[in-house]
Amino acid sequence: MAEKYAVGIDIGGTNIRAALIDRHGQIETKLKEPTSANPLSVIHHLLDRLYFSQSKNICGIGVAVAGIIDRDGGSVIRSPNIPDLTTVNLKADLEKRYKTCVVVENDANAAAYGEKISGAGKNYKNFVVFTLGTGIGGGVVINNKLLPIAAEIGHMSINTNGQSCACGNTGCLESYASGTAIISSAVSQIEKGAESILKNFYDGNFYKINAKDVYNAAMEGDFLSRTILREAGKILGIAIANIINIFSPDAVVLTGGVSRAWNIYADSAIKEASRRALKELFKRANIIRSALGDDAGIIGAAMLIFEDCKN
Repeated sequence: MAEKYAVGIDIGGTNIRAALIDRHGQIETKLKEPTSANPLSVIHHLLDRLYFSQSKNICGIGVAVAGIIDRDGGSVIRSPNIPDLTTVNLKADLEKRYKTCVVVENDANAAAYGEKISGAGKNYKNFVVFTLGTGIGGGVVINNKLLPIAAEIGHMSINTNGQSCACGNTGCLESYASGTAIISSAVSQIEKGAESILKNFYDGNFYKINAKDVYNAAMEGDFLSRTILREAGKILGIAIANIINIFSPDAVVLTGGVSRAWNIYADSAIKEASRRALKELFKRANIIRSALGDDAGIIGAAMLIFEDCKN
C-alpha cells in the first residue's frame, strides 16, 4: 500500500508555513511565505504548490491558525493578529477547492499536539505549550490528550490598567511579552532618546527592526535590548507561574521565534516563575525548549488529519 501523507499549514501573524508530512511526522517538503494583507491568497498559493504538484497519496489538509476557531464548523471566529481571516470558514473553502478532508485547529493547540507526537512532549503525560511569536498562544495536553479548549494564554490579564491589546482588552500578556511587544518597546524607547545599536540597523531606519534584531543586539551587549528582553521574560514568567499553579504540569514547553532568546528572555521567565509559582508545583514542572521549533504547528496539524480523517 502506498505511503499516505497529509499537508499541514500553520497560519501565523508574520508567516504562513506549509509542509507535506508522512504519518510518522517526518517533513518531506516545506514552504514558507509572509502572511501579507491577503492571507487567504497566500494559503491557496502554498497549498496549490504542495497539493497539485505532488504525486503523493494525500489524505487531507490540517490547518493551524492563530485565533479562536470553531472546530466543528471550521471557521475562524476571531484572529486578533490576522483580522482578514476573522469569520472566514477555512474548512469549507479548502474542502471545496481541494476535495479532501480538512481539519482546522488553533495554532498553539496544533503545536502542542505536534510536540506530543514527536517533540519535547512525547515523554510527558501532562504539559502546556507556550507559542511565543507575533502573539502568544497556548496548548494543553492532559493524560496524553490534547484538551479541546481555546487556551488563549496570551490574553491572560497581567496588568488590569495596562497597555491596549489587539483583542480589545488591556493588560494582556501578549502586550508585554510577545515578539510584537518586544519590537514596540524597542522602537518606543529609541524614539524617546534611549541609546542603542539598534539605531544603526537598516541604515538608521530602526522602525524596520524585528524581535530577532533585538536579540542579536542583546547578544552584542546592547543595554536597551537586554533590558527589554529581561522585562518581557519577567512578565512571561508571571504567566508561566499562573499556568503551573493551575495545571500542575510535568513540563512547560516554550516554542516560537521569540523562545530562541533563551539565555536572556527565557532565563528571566524561569527565574520569575520560580519566585511566583507554588514551590512544590514548580519543582515538578520542567520548563524546556520545543524540540520541533517552527515546525511544531505544521506537524501537529498534519497529525490531526491522521487522527481525525479515517481514509
